[in-house]
Amino acid sequence: MYTASSSVSAPPRSLHPRPAGGGPYLDPARPAAPVLGAGRTRRVPGLGTQPLSGRLDLSGPQGAQLRTAIASVHRICPEFAPVQVLRRSGRAVLLIGTTGRSTAVAKCLLDHSPAWAERIRHEIAAYRSFVRHRPPVRVPRLIAADPDNCTLVIERMPGRVAALHRHPAEAPPRADIRAALGAVCRLNAWRPPSGTFDTPLDYATRINRYHELGLLTDRDLGDLQKLLHGIAVSAGRQGMGQFCHGDALLSNILLSPAGPVLVDWEHAGWYLPGYDLATLWAVLGDAPVARRQISQIAQSAGPASRDAFLVNLMLVLTREIRTYETAVQRSMHDTAPVPGAAHPGAAPSGEEQRLLLRRLHDDCQLARRAVRAAVGTR
Repeated sequence: MYTASSSVSAPPRSLHPRPAGGGPYLDPARPAAPVLGAGRTRRVPGLGTQPLSGRLDLSGPQGAQLRTAIASVHRICPEFAPVQVLRRSGRAVLLIGTTGRSTAVAKCLLDHSPAWAERIRHEIAAYRSFVRHRPPVRVPRLIAADPDNCTLVIERMPGRVAALHRHPAEAPPRADIRAALGAVCRLNAWRPPSGTFDTPLDYATRINRYHELGLLTDRDLGDLQKLLHGIAVSAGRQGMGQFCHGDALLSNILLSPAGPVLVDWEHAGWYLPGYDLATLWAVLGDAPVARRQISQIAQSAGPASRDAFLVNLMLVLTREIRTYETAVQRSMHDTAPVPGAAHPGAAPSGEEQRLLLRRLHDDCQLARRAVRAAVGTR
């Protein structure tokens, strides 16, 4: 929630040769790669730690929209005193303010179309569930919520964002990746009570939709359907689900001395095992050692979990490709900043988007070969 979760933020990146062994389907005979070098860029403080400036512009048309959002917050949390805008897009606005002696973040939906309204209501339901059933990771405390008006107020957690961009330009420090991956694995091992969360993703429908859009080939369609059938046969249709964050990006993880904090729970629910791992793998294109570790974790639970991870990986990469192809097409006709950048001025250029898109296509080819190899073992 503290940084943009839109998938159109691509920082500059160079095209490095892909190290061996970094694919999603590991060669058991391949030795572990050496540890990444110690050279790192300076850490940028996360949005979770920026000071409150006390500046809030309520003038003009955008100010009127902001006043409406603040009024929505005051209806459910009268003590909320807004201080500054943390992030603003055409869909929602995030406000930092105070509630008594503590600070809070208020999220107000501006676009009340059914799809976006459903997402914030899903997030509100997740935070309400966390009040009754605490997950094994740190999450912001719910202060107030109004599903009808699509308004949410939670505590502002200390910490820095693990990555400011959806696809980091350089591999984050190993300690940061290790902390984020550990938090995700603890969450995935959690078993909340039955009926607490739903299943946000219909796999068969999503696969067919991507095939109809031309994003998956006929062979992709057949291979993924075979893996889905094999997963159902191996583990049964019940008991194969895994609780996932649903958008486990480094930009949705705050790092603090007390441990990682996961935010933005709009997609939380039950998935096939490895959905969060697939998301992390997809965005860590410049961290081959981390990718190898993620692949090892995904395969450690057996063939069914491995196949589930590969299905998830194909869908995540295809979604990313679709999003960035749309962004590249938009950049060719529009010079305005790309919506949903992680912070003001972070909108990538068309060339940066094309470079990232090329890497995503390479990754998808890796995943495609892994899927075909997995089908061959069935």
